[in-house]
Parts: sequence; C-alpha cells; structure tokens
Amino acid sequence: MKIKSEQDFWSGLMFLVVGIAFAWGATAYSFGNSARPGPGYFPFGLGIILALIGAFLLFEALTIEVEGGEKIGPWPLKQGGIILAAVLLFGLLLPKLGMAIALPVMIIVSSFASGEFNWKEVLINSVVLTVGSWGIFIKGLSLTIPLWPVFLVK
Repeated sequence: MKIKSEQDFWSGLMFLVVGIAFAWGATAYSFGNSARPGPGYFPFGLGIILALIGAFLLFEALTIEVEGGEKIGPWPLKQGGIILAAVLLFGLLLPKLGMAIALPVMIIVSSFASGEFNWKEVLINSVVLTVGSWGIFIKGLSLTIPLWPVFLVK
C-alpha cells in the first residue's frame, strides 16, 4: 500500500494514537451518564472523536492521490524551542507576576517564532488575549489565578 499524502498520513496516525490513548486513559474514571457526566465522560468522547478523525485522515492519505505527495518538510526545531521556552517562562512567571504580566510575556516571546513578527499586532494580541483570559478564567470560571504581581497585591 502506497502513502499518497505524507502529511495526512502522519497527522492521521498522530490523531489516532492520541485519541486512543485519551479514550483508554478515561476508562480509569467514572463515566456517569448523559444527565450527570462523570470525570471520564468528556475525555473519553474527545478521544473517540480524535481517533475517528485520525482514521479518516489515514484512509484519505492511503486512497486519494494528491499532487506531489504532500511531503513533510524539515522540522522547525528553532521555532519549537522558542514556543516551548515561552510556555515554560509563563509557568515560572505566573505565580509571582500574575496573569497580567506573564501572559503578555508569553505571547511576545512566542511571537518571535514567526517569520512575520510585527510589534503592533503582537501588542494588540497580548491585550486582547489577556483581557479575554481574565474574563473567561478569573471572572467567568472563578479560578484562583493571580491577576497582578504578588508585590502589588499585598
């Protein structure tokens, strides 16, 4: 059997494996029922959906001919390292500096991974995402995430 789309094949395989792993891991938790779902209900459903998407992509990659075979290019290790560093930095800064500083720092650092860096767009994204995160996580869900730096609150 010949792979006709390398990109679809590998992404389908990834979705299939991750979906099965999530569904299998969710079986260790109580499912509950549709009216009162338990902690395993959502991850199991999400895992099944991911596995189905992966199976569909794998089928498509093995049956539908595409021009050039959609080869996978080189892995962007530098950009991946920048994104990973931004997320680690966010995790380190959040407890002491709060979301109002840690999230914009993460957005600014991670934006350096793009070849289309633009300060104006990055700053607008930082403001919109920080205000949106505050509204969703702190106001909407009442999570105890520090908003401001520790030295300003006490």
